[in-house]
Amino acid sequence: MNGYLKLFSLLALMLMLAACGKSGSTASNNSAASDEKTVIEYWHVNAETQGGKTVEELVKAFNEQSKTTKVVAKYNPDMYKGLMQNLQAEAASGKSPAVVQVGWSFLDYFSNNFSYISPQEVIDQHFPDDRTFLKDHFLDNVLELAQNSEGIQVGIPYSLSTPVLYINKDLLKEAGLDENGPKTWQEVKEFSKKIKEKTGKHGFYMQEPADNWATQALLESNGARMLSGKKAAFASKEGIEAYQLLADMIVKDKTALHLPWDQGVQSFIDGNVAMAYTTIARRSQIQDNAKFNAAAIKSPAWEGKDVRLPAGGAMLAITAQEKKQQKAAWEFMKYLYSVESMAKWTEGTGYVPPRKDVAEDENGLKDFLAENEMMKAAIEQMDGVVSWTSFPGDAGLEAEQKLLDIRDEILGGKTSVKEGLKTTEKEINKLLK
Repeated sequence: MNGYLKLFSLLALMLMLAACGKSGSTASNNSAASDEKTVIEYWHVNAETQGGKTVEELVKAFNEQSKTTKVVAKYNPDMYKGLMQNLQAEAASGKSPAVVQVGWSFLDYFSNNFSYISPQEVIDQHFPDDRTFLKDHFLDNVLELAQNSEGIQVGIPYSLSTPVLYINKDLLKEAGLDENGPKTWQEVKEFSKKIKEKTGKHGFYMQEPADNWATQALLESNGARMLSGKKAAFASKEGIEAYQLLADMIVKDKTALHLPWDQGVQSFIDGNVAMAYTTIARRSQIQDNAKFNAAAIKSPAWEGKDVRLPAGGAMLAITAQEKKQQKAAWEFMKYLYSVESMAKWTEGTGYVPPRKDVAEDENGLKDFLAENEMMKAAIEQMDGVVSWTSFPGDAGLEAEQKLLDIRDEILGGKTSVKEGLKTTEKEINKLLK
C-alpha cells in the first residue's frame, strides 16, 4: 500500500510544482488514410452530469481531424458494474467494443474474464514511433495502477479521483456553524443535526451510485478493511461503527438523505442539503450550477485516525479483436492522452490527470489549477489514497452487488447495520472460496 501513497504524494507534488513539459501530439496518423474510415465503439460510464458532455466534445473533435477512424461513443449506466455487465452480454454474442473504461475495482475481474490486448502490444506491432509513449509520459507507479495482480499492463490510467466534501457555506452560516465545514465524521453528524434544527434543510448526503467507493472510504478511514488477504473483512467492530454513524443520520435522526446519486447531488445543488460527500469528478457540475457559496473541502477523518481514500476513476483498455480496429483504438487513445485532451478532460470533470506533464504545460492545466479552488482539496489529500478494493477471482460483480443490496436495506431501515454487514460478509466469503 505504501506504493500507492508514494504515487499520490508524487502526483500531488507534481501538480503543484512540476516543471513545464512539452505538449504531445493530438493524434497519431501512422495509419494510412483510406476512402472509408474504420468505425469503432468507445464504451464509457460518463453521464451528462459527470463528464458526458466532455466525452462528446472529445469524440467529435477527434472524428473531425482523423482521416482513418470514426469513434462512436456509447454511455453505459450503473457505472463500472453496469459496463461490465453489458460487456458480458456483448461478449456472449461474439462482439466487442474497441475501447472501454474499466473502474479500478474491476481490474482483475476484467482481465480474468474478457479478451483484451495490452496497448503496448498494439504500439509495438503497428506504431514504432510511439514505442516509448507510455514510458515518456507516465510515472511508473501511475502505470502500475492499470496492471493486474500478475503484473500485466492491462490498460492505461485515464482518470484519478478522490471523494471530497462539498459544502454550502451559506447554509452553514445560517445554522450558526463554521462555514469552513466539519473536519471529522463525528462533526459531520453534529453539523447535520444542527442544520436540520436551524434551517429545516437536510444536513448531509453521501453518494449512492452502483458501487461502494464512498462506503470504502467511510469504513476504512475508521480502521476497517474491505478485504483482509483474500477474505472480506468489512464487518469488523470499526466497520460496523462507521456504517452505524451514516445509518443513524438517515434512519434515526433523519438529518441525511438516502437517494440515488444524481438526485442526491441535485438536492445539494438546489440548496436543500448542506453537505454532499462525492467524487471530485462532480466538481464541474456543482461549480457551474450552484447558486450559493459552494466549496470543496478534504474528506472528513475519524477522530485520531488517518483517512484512507480509495482511488476512483478508471483505465482505458483495448478490447478490439481485429487488427484494423486495434490500430484505430490506439489512434483514438493517443488523442485522448494528449496534453490538450487531458486538460480538457480535467476541466470538464475534476479528475486528476494521470499524465505527468499536463499540470504545468502552457497548453495544459497551468492557468486552470492556479485559478480553481475546488481542485485543491483533491490534490491536498492524495497522500491518503489507497487502492479501490477489487474482490479476487470471478466473483467481483456478485460481491459488489451484495454490498449494494445491503446498503439499500440498511439505509432503508429494513435491517440493522450489524446483522446486515455480518451476513453479507459471510455470503461474499462463500463466493470467494
